[in-house]
Amino acid sequence: MSGQEALTRQTVDLLRDLIRNACVNDGTPDSGGEIRSVRTLEGFFAGSGLDLEVVEPHPGRASLIARIRGTDSTAPTLALVGHLDVVPVDDGGWTRDPFGAEIVDGEIWGRGALDMLYLTAAYAVVTRAIATGPYRPRGDLIFAAVADEEDGSRFGVEWLTENRLDLIDADAVLTESGGAMVGPRPLISTAVGEKGIAGRRLSVRGTPGHGSAPWGARNAAVIAADAVTRLARYRAPVQITADWRRYVQALELDPTLAARLLDPHRIDDALNELGSLAGFAHASTHTTISPNIVRAGVKDNVIPALATITLDIRVLPDLAATDVDAYLRDALGDLADDVTIEGDDFAAATRSAVDTPLFRSLGKAVRRAYPDADLLPVLSVGGSDARFYRRRGIPAYGFALLSRHWDYGTFRQLFHGNDERIDIGSIALTVAALDTVVRDFLD
Repeated sequence: MSGQEALTRQTVDLLRDLIRNACVNDGTPDSGGEIRSVRTLEGFFAGSGLDLEVVEPHPGRASLIARIRGTDSTAPTLALVGHLDVVPVDDGGWTRDPFGAEIVDGEIWGRGALDMLYLTAAYAVVTRAIATGPYRPRGDLIFAAVADEEDGSRFGVEWLTENRLDLIDADAVLTESGGAMVGPRPLISTAVGEKGIAGRRLSVRGTPGHGSAPWGARNAAVIAADAVTRLARYRAPVQITADWRRYVQALELDPTLAARLLDPHRIDDALNELGSLAGFAHASTHTTISPNIVRAGVKDNVIPALATITLDIRVLPDLAATDVDAYLRDALGDLADDVTIEGDDFAAATRSAVDTPLFRSLGKAVRRAYPDADLLPVLSVGGSDARFYRRRGIPAYGFALLSRHWDYGTFRQLFHGNDERIDIGSIALTVAALDTVVRDFLD
C-alpha cells in the first residue's frame, strides 16, 4: 500500500468513527455531544507527539485543537478548521442507517459524511502525517475540530474567537464547502465567501376560543399558515453578483438561457431549466427567507391565540438589517397588523480576496490532480466558520477536491438532506490535495 493509499484508508476509518458518534446538534445547548468525537480524535493522535488542547464551554460541547510549530516564527500560519457536529435526520427519509457509516459501492453513507466530517477526518490525517514524518513546515499548522458550527458556533469558533483566540488564530484558513466540478472545462468550486445571516421570529396574534366553534375565529395557526405561504412565495429583489456571472459563464450554457440567468427581470422564469442547480441559482441571486419552524396551540380543543414562525434568512452582499425587515413587511402585506417581527440579529455577507498565496496553492493542488482544471470562486449560500476569520480580514476558503461524477447541484442537495454520502475516490483526491496545499503554503 502506497503512502497516499494509507492516508486515504486512515481517513475512511476515522470518518466512519466520527459518523457513528452521532454528534447531532438540534440547536439546544445539551445536544451535540461533540466530546465523543474529541475522544475519538485523541485516540487517533495518540503517539503523534502533538500537544492537544480541549476546550469545553458547555458540558459535552467540546473542541480539540492541535498545532505543529514551524521552523520560522515569522512564516505564515495555516489553520484547518473542521466541525464535529451534524444536523438531525429524518429517519423515514433515509435508505440506510444514517449513523451506520456503511460502505456501499465505494461510498460512505451517513449524516455528516459530506457536511463536513470527511474533511475534518482528512484534516486530522494530514496533520498527523506531517507531525510524525520528516517534513517540517516553515509556518505553523493548526488543526481545529470544533463544536456547534451547525447552530451558529457559540460553543465553537465564536467562543474560541472571543475567549481563546490564541488557539485558532492564523494567517489563512481552509474549511468546508468546495470541491465539486462546475461546467465542462471543468472548474472546481471554491467558496471564497458566503451570504450573511439575519435570523428573525414572527409572533402571530389571534384570539382564543373553543375549538368546537371555529367559524369566524381569529385562529393564530390559520393566520400563521397564511403568513408562511406569503413568505414562501415572496421574491426578494434580484442581485446579479460578479460571482454569479462567473458561475453562469463556467456552465457554458446555451447563450439565450445564459442571458436570461443574468437578467434580473427574467431569471426567475429561467431557474427551473437548471434542474438540480435551480435552488442554488435562486439562493445565489436572491436574499432568501425560509420559514423553518412553526408552532401554535396548547390543547386540541382550544383555538390558539399565539403562533410563532422561526425564519432562516440569508442575505446577499451590500444589504443591511433594515432591508431584511422591509422585505418581511412587504411579504406579509396586510397581515402585518397581526404579526410582530422579533429579533435584530444581522451578520453581513463575507468574502475573501483571491489574489493570495493560499489561493495560489489551492490552484496548484487542483491542477496536479486535474491538469485541465482551475478554481472557480463561488459565494456559498450557506454558512461556515470561515466568516469569523473573514471579518478580521483573514483569507478563508472552502476547499476540497471531489471526483468527476459529482455535480454542484447534487453536492448541494445532499447537505442536510436524506442519504448523505461521500465516495472514497473523493476522499483520496481531497487528502492528496490537502497534503499538497499544506506543504506548498507552509514552505
